[in-house]
Amino acid sequence: MRVAVIGAGAVGGTLAALLSCGGHDVEVVARGAHLDEILRRGIHLAGAWGDHTALIEASSELQRTPDLAIVATKAQDAEAAMRTAARLLDGVPVVIVQNGLGSVATGRAALPGSEVIGALALFAASYLAPGEIVVTATGRLYLDGSTTRSASVADVLRAVLPVSVTADFVGAQWTKLVVNQINALPAITGLSAQEVISHRGLRRIMAESMRETVRVGLDSGVRFAPLQGMSHRMLLLFHHAPAAFAGLLPLAMARRMGPTPNPGSTLQSIRRGQPTEIDHLSGAVVEAAAAAGGQATINAVLVRMVHEVEGGRRFLTPDEVVERVRQTTSRSGNGG
Repeated sequence: MRVAVIGAGAVGGTLAALLSCGGHDVEVVARGAHLDEILRRGIHLAGAWGDHTALIEASSELQRTPDLAIVATKAQDAEAAMRTAARLLDGVPVVIVQNGLGSVATGRAALPGSEVIGALALFAASYLAPGEIVVTATGRLYLDGSTTRSASVADVLRAVLPVSVTADFVGAQWTKLVVNQINALPAITGLSAQEVISHRGLRRIMAESMRETVRVGLDSGVRFAPLQGMSHRMLLLFHHAPAAFAGLLPLAMARRMGPTPNPGSTLQSIRRGQPTEIDHLSGAVVEAAAAAGGQATINAVLVRMVHEVEGGRRFLTPDEVVERVRQTTSRSGNGG
C-alpha cells in the first residue's frame, strides 16, 4: 500500500519507519535538516520496538496520491500542511494523529473530499537528531471508530503496532488531555517527565493540573473514554480524592514510562527551537473552562510559563515553578 506520512517528527517518523519495515511503500513530508538526513540515510528508529532503518521517499511537499495518508504534524501546523496537499489527498482516507480537541474538525474543513479519521498516539517517542528517533515507551494508537473506513485502516496499522478503535473519540481526546499534563512542566523546567514526577512540589502541580482537566471535562459534559488504563470511573475517583492521594496518578504514569528519560513533545519542540503546541494541550483546557463559564487557573499559568521559556527565556527551577503556581492559585482563591 502507498502510505503518505505528513510530518515525520517523533510520532510521524515512528509510524513511517514501522510501516516501511512492514512492507508498505511510504513517502514522508518533512523539512530542514531532518528531510536532508532522511534523503541521505533514511529514518533510523531505535528503542522499545526494535532497531530499524527505513529507506523511504521524502520531500518538502507530497509528490503523489497515496492509498492512505497520516498527518502527524504539530496541531498548529496541520491545517496548512493539509491544504498544501489537498489536491493529492482528495478522496483518500486521512488519519490525523494529534493532541488537543480540534484535529478532526480542522481536517474535515481542510479536506472536505476525504474521510478524516482522528487518532491518538499513546506510545512515547523522541526525536533525537535529524533522521534519528527513539521509542522510549510502547503504547497503543487509538482510532476514531465512527467513520466508514476506520476498521480497514485499523487493520493496516495493526500489522505494525498495537491499535485500538474507540467508539467515543471525543471522550478519548479528553482522557488524552489528562495524560498530556505531563508535557508542560518538563518544558518549563528542562527536566524529563520522570524527574518532574520525582519532585514532590512539581508532582503535586501536575496532579492538580490533571484534576483541573478532569473537572473542566465534567463541566463540559464529557464522559472520559477508557485509555491506557484510565476510565471515567477512575478519573472521577481521582478528581474527588484528597490532594495527598492525587499524586499517585503521576507516579503510576512514571512507572509506565519506564527508566528511559521522557522529555515530552513540548520540551522536544523547545529544544529544537520550534513553536510548541501548548495552546492545544493545557490551552485547550483553559478554553474549554471559559466556554463552560469557569476558569482553569493552573493550566493557564502553565501555558504562560511554557510561552515564557519558548520565547527564549531560561528554564525555571522547580522552586520557581512551585512559587509561581502558589502565588497564582492564592490570588485566584484556588488552593489547588
